[in-house]
Amino acid sequence: MKGEETAMRRSIGLLEYKSIAKGMEACDEMLKSSNVELVLASPVCPGKYIVILSGDVGAVENAVKVGKSIGDSYLISDYLIANVHENVFPAITGTIDIGTIDSLGIVETISAVASVIAGDVALKAANIELLEIRIAKGLCGKGYMLMTGEVSAVKSAVEACESRLIETGEIISTVTIPSPSKELISSLL
Repeated sequence: MKGEETAMRRSIGLLEYKSIAKGMEACDEMLKSSNVELVLASPVCPGKYIVILSGDVGAVENAVKVGKSIGDSYLISDYLIANVHENVFPAITGTIDIGTIDSLGIVETISAVASVIAGDVALKAANIELLEIRIAKGLCGKGYMLMTGEVSAVKSAVEACESRLIETGEIISTVTIPSPSKELISSLL
């Protein structure tokens, strides 16, 4: 079963709408049109709607195409990651088992979609663990992701995110904190 779940999640499609109603309609049509799994569908600040789907590349491509068509002028952004790192999913859904936090890397993005892209980039760039990908709830449409690992690995992952997202203007700020205080860690988790 685990092998099937991993195979199902080889790609991820992300769509952000400026209408909650249109986002819900598009989500429904995407799920009906393709063999995809719903990872997240939710209203987010400020009055937007985000849909995240996973599945085989072709199915996700088809679902995103349907979502774009239904969303039309209400679509803010869409993105497909064809070979998404498997650890992106628990970071989105908040189902990570947190061990030791040696250092903390934070990548703040202009949109929810960009925070997921940053998480995937970071995981592929260095030996880090994603702690969370926070998607726009209570953030006025922004997103951020938290990671941990050895300081050098976290710095490498942060640099990879900067390189990937700086050209599109989707990155707001990045920080690497070596040996974060216990109080800060407790406030995050």
